[in-house]
Amino acid sequence: MNRKLTTTALVLAAAFAGSAFAESPNAGVGRDTFSGARTRADVQAELVAYKQAGVNPWSTQYNPLRSFKSATTRADVTADYLASRAEVAALNSEDSGSAYLAQARVTGVPPTRLAGQPRNAQ
Repeated sequence: MNRKLTTTALVLAAAFAGSAFAESPNAGVGRDTFSGARTRADVQAELVAYKQAGVNPWSTQYNPLRSFKSATTRADVTADYLASRAEVAALNSEDSGSAYLAQARVTGVPPTRLAGQPRNAQ
């Protein structure tokens, strides 16, 4: 029994005793030659302009809506909401709005013809 274990251990040791040669992923590939489209001065000028702007979109305190000014009044938004409330309720109903759409009373973008030609095409 002891002889079998020793023989098995020697066979396994011989199988894994080979040399391993590790290579980098780019071993067969030549050096990467990168040439930027912009000069160092251009990049540094962009960095200076970025720092002077005082806005860092990667900051946790970045607020893109801080300087937002809407051209639409609150009354206009409320009127649009009230006008579309019935359509939104119908489209979110149990049948996903299929009954509402079947009535063809939907205002908005006309459906797109995906296949075929118009009747009056020449």
